[in-house]
Amino acid sequence: MPTDVIKAKNYLLSLGIHGESPMGSERMEMRKRQLSGQQEAVAGVTVTAPAQQGQAGQGQRASNACCFCWCCCCSCSCLTVRNEDREERNRKASYDVKAEGTTDCEESPNPTVEEVRAWGQSFDKLMHCPSGRSAFRQFLRTEFSEENMLFWLACEEFTKETNKSAIEEKARLIYEDYISILSPKEVSLDSRVREVINRNMLEPTSHTFDDAQLQIYTLMQRDSYPRFMNSAVYKNLLKSVSEQSPES
Repeated sequence: MPTDVIKAKNYLLSLGIHGESPMGSERMEMRKRQLSGQQEAVAGVTVTAPAQQGQAGQGQRASNACCFCWCCCCSCSCLTVRNEDREERNRKASYDVKAEGTTDCEESPNPTVEEVRAWGQSFDKLMHCPSGRSAFRQFLRTEFSEENMLFWLACEEFTKETNKSAIEEKARLIYEDYISILSPKEVSLDSRVREVINRNMLEPTSHTFDDAQLQIYTLMQRDSYPRFMNSAVYKNLLKSVSEQSPES
């Protein structure tokens, strides 16, 4: 009997051991699954967080880039508008001044042979003749110095003004168009004349630009006039009017 009891106990123990093994295996498997699930969840959170951060960063960068582009576009647009406004004001100012001072020059009649030949005698005769000023202005345009003639013509018209308010307004326009260093049509004046103009602009009169007008006149006479007389513009014009003359 003791031997049978021992055998029975051993048998039961073996059953207990082998019976618990499947349950233990199942519990282990379940635990592994739980751990695996937790790891996947943690991994998912870990992966999602950087992804979300990356997306947020991209969104922020996109937003910043968008804001930057908008600011730049807005700034450029504003600058463009301001520049266009300034150019429009300059064109209008130039037109207002030049429309009065260049009408005779632009609508001058065809010159005669005697007039064209007289231009070669002196610069004064050329400048006193409307058709002579017109031809000389066309030549200056080819040399990119037409502003000298425009300034001189504007000053000629300006000296005839008697209304104080009109004098102040036209003086300002002439200054902005031809004296200011910011103007694309700035004429070449020495420092002494510029100082005189700056003083005169405090209380403009019809003689505010007398010194400057004389200096530009002298510059055209010494520099541009000799080249004009030897240019194809003058020679072709002289030939044309000579052929049309009844004397020829």
